Amino acid sequence: MANTYLHRTPSSTTNRRTWTWSAWIKRSSLTNASNGHTLWETEGANGGDNFIFQIKGSNDTVHLHTYVNDVFTTTRKLRDTNGWYHIVLAIDTTQATATNRIKLYINGELQTITQAPLFPSQNFEFGINKNHKHCIGSHGNNANYYFDGLMSHIHFADGTQYDASVFGETDATTGEWKIKTAPSFTLGTNGFTVLKDGNTVTDQSDNSNDFAISGTLTKTEDCPDNVLNTFSPLYRGTGSGSYSLSNGNTTFLNNASSPWANAFTSIGNSTGKFYTEFLHYTGTHSIFGIINSETIRQDKGTNDAIGSTAIGQPAASYYGNSGQSMINGTQASFGSAIASGDYVGMAVDLTNSKIYFSKNGVWQGSGDPSTGSNGLTITGDTTYVVGVGGYGSGGIKANFGNGSFGTTQLTGTTYSPTVGDTSAIFKYAVPTGYTALSTNGLNL
Repeated sequence: MANTYLHRTPSSTTNRRTWTWSAWIKRSSLTNASNGHTLWETEGANGGDNFIFQIKGSNDTVHLHTYVNDVFTTTRKLRDTNGWYHIVLAIDTTQATATNRIKLYINGELQTITQAPLFPSQNFEFGINKNHKHCIGSHGNNANYYFDGLMSHIHFADGTQYDASVFGETDATTGEWKIKTAPSFTLGTNGFTVLKDGNTVTDQSDNSNDFAISGTLTKTEDCPDNVLNTFSPLYRGTGSGSYSLSNGNTTFLNNASSPWANAFTSIGNSTGKFYTEFLHYTGTHSIFGIINSETIRQDKGTNDAIGSTAIGQPAASYYGNSGQSMINGTQASFGSAIASGDYVGMAVDLTNSKIYFSKNGVWQGSGDPSTGSNGLTITGDTTYVVGVGGYGSGGIKANFGNGSFGTTQLTGTTYSPTVGDTSAIFKYAVPTGYTALSTNGLNL
C-alpha cells in the first residue's frame, strides 16, 4: 500500500471510549527512518483527536501516539517480510484497571507493554469515531507515513472491546494462529469490514460504511491463509548494484547503469514442480533463474549474472539479452532474446532436475515441461530460491501467482494450476503438474 491509503469520515460521532480494530498485514520493507508505517489514524489538532497507530520506522515496534503523548510502544519487533501478522487493538477506557483500557494482540497473543506505557485516564475519549477523517495505511496529512505492504480483512467494532479470538484462532494441527474469514461481532454504528475478499473498499458488513482510495490499490492472491512467494528485501549482496523493490516486493528495478544487481525470493523449495512468470518491463539486460539458497545465506556477492561461477553454485538461468542459458557457469545457445515488454515463464521440476523457460507463452529450446521433454538439466541436492537480475537499469515485474504484474491486474483469460495452489492466477497456461511457489503449493 505504499503511496496508497484508505479514508473515510464518519457522518456522526459515536463511541470514542470503546472499540476494536483488527487487520492482517504483511510488511514489504524495513526502513530505518524516523517516520512510522501507519496502520490506523485520525486527523486532529489536540488531545486524543490526533490518533496514530503505527509500526515505528526506527525499530519496527508497534506504537500508539496521540497529539502530545506516546501512549505505548511494544518490545516485540515486526521484522518478517514474508509472513502475515494479525494485529488487534482493543480499547475500553471505561475500565477501572488502567492496563485493561488498551489491549494489543499480535498473532493472537496479548502483548506486554513495557515501553512508554501512558495508559489513558478512565473514560478518556480518543479521536476514533469522531466526525473527522479516518485513514488506513497513512497519516493523511503526511505522505511520509505510508504503510508499505499488504493489508487484508480489516474489521472495526464500534462500542465493543473484543479479544483476538473473535477474528482468529489457533490451528488444531499446526498450532499456528490463523484467520477466521467470517468473524461474528457486533458492528455498532461506525463498524465496518473492508478488504475482506480482494481489493474492494466497499464495506462488506451490513453497515455500508464505505471507504475511498487515495492512490492505487492492487488485488493480490497473497493472503493470510496462503502466503505467496516474493522477493526478499532483507538480502543485499556484497558488491551488488543499487536496486529497489516495490509493489509488495514483486517488482525489481536496478537503479544503476552498472554493475549487475540481483534479487532473490523469500520462499525456496527442494522438491516438486513450480511455475513463475516475469515481465521484463524496462532496460536492455535481464536474467531469470534459480540459485542454491545456501549461496544467498553466505552472502558471497552478486556482482555478476545468476548462473555464473562468481555468484555461487548450483544455479541455472536464462539470459534475456542474448537468449542463452547459463548452468553452473556454462553458457549455451538456448532461445530468443528478451526485450522490454516480453514475458518469461519459468517451470522448475526439482523432482526430475529440469528447468524450462518460455517467451510470451512459447517454450524455448523445444522444451515441454508438461511432458518432461527437452528441459535444461540442473544439478545439486539443495533448496533453490528464485532469482532475477538486471544490468543497465533493468526492471522486472514478477507474477508469483498473485494475478498481477506490478500494479497491472490480469484481466480476460487467465490460468490457474490444477494441482497444489489452485487459487494462483497466471497470464499463460500452467504446465501440467506444476503449481505456484506458495504455502498452499508447498503442501502439494
